[in-house]
Amino acid sequence: MTAAGAISTSLLVIAVLAVVFAAAIFVSFDGTKVSIIGQHQRHVSKNNQTTTSASPRGNSTAVVIPMPGGAVGPESFAFDSSGGGPYTGVSDGRIIRWRDNESRWVDFAVTSPERNGCEGSHDHSKMEHICGRPLGLRFNEKSGDLYIADAYMGLLVVGPNGGRASPVAQQVNRVALGFTNSLDIDQNSGVVYFTDSSTRFQRRNHLPIIISGDNTGRLMKFEPTTNKTTLLLDNLKFPNGVALSQNGEFLLFVETTTCRLSKFWLKTTKAGNLESVAQFPGFPDNIKRNRNGEFWVGINSKRGKLLEWVLSKPGIGNAVVGLIPVDITRLYSRLARWIGNSGMGIRLDGNGNVVEVLDSSKGKRWKSVSEVDEENGNLWVGSVIRDFVVREKISIYS
Repeated sequence: MTAAGAISTSLLVIAVLAVVFAAAIFVSFDGTKVSIIGQHQRHVSKNNQTTTSASPRGNSTAVVIPMPGGAVGPESFAFDSSGGGPYTGVSDGRIIRWRDNESRWVDFAVTSPERNGCEGSHDHSKMEHICGRPLGLRFNEKSGDLYIADAYMGLLVVGPNGGRASPVAQQVNRVALGFTNSLDIDQNSGVVYFTDSSTRFQRRNHLPIIISGDNTGRLMKFEPTTNKTTLLLDNLKFPNGVALSQNGEFLLFVETTTCRLSKFWLKTTKAGNLESVAQFPGFPDNIKRNRNGEFWVGINSKRGKLLEWVLSKPGIGNAVVGLIPVDITRLYSRLARWIGNSGMGIRLDGNGNVVEVLDSSKGKRWKSVSEVDEENGNLWVGSVIRDFVVREKISIYS
């Protein structure tokens, strides 16, 4: 074999290994048992082959709402003070609003002044660092302002009438925000709590954050009255969703790499303390509080055995990231669209204890879940890669 042939063969082997590695992440839930360390829960399979399925709180009807204009990835939701919406950020950098009485999406805001070539049916990930990629959203209910965590543009705000959002925080302690992800707001003080998932990797290359065990993630707060941004926690492994408790005493946040739910105390004698609350069976994304003070956590997919082994050996993970000449994140995303992977929604009580699990082990719609948001008697289910939103009508709590 010639030297050129040997090199080609080696590259082919490496590429095949990359495909196998990415595919190994897709391990379906068995549909019978979900193990959450230190927690007790009820388990309900969601079968969306029909529009009606059983729920521990009564009948549930699912409606699929497509995204407009070739966009995908309704990752997070927000509702304004009058209950309008949801508003959601999509892959082409727009924030769009659902008008229920008209059954259509309308444009509301953008996070970047650069809009040429952003919209339309194409791979938006190639331009998201230019067009923006809005993720976490939350309204300040007093001012009507919408705060936005954009993966590339930082923390931004736009007024009640929408338009182009303005940045309010792009660095903390002279370290630029690398992957602004999720946020929540203290509606009494206006303080915004938000996460920066990594200062090393960007969103469009997010899978190496997990594989390499990157711990450059941070949890921060922004105070609108002083325009001051303060670091609360660092050395986190892919901090993602964050939500404030109803009484404002603590934050719950998840780390995607470790699949861990943590509680950070803001008030009481425990202020400044960090507690581990639960270990999830899959990769958590967003966490949202409902009107009853409970929380919903979106679980993107199960963490497979191979990936668990890689994560236990940081040297291997860094070697995979550094040596494989394939965009693993893009490969993973394409496999997710073709094959699909199991997702779930986990409901927590006001203290962060698991009380209910809704999964998609036998369904077709609850896949790659990024967020479950409960509003006006509906569960709104989002996904960072899907081209639709799932809305499920649920009965009132018994």
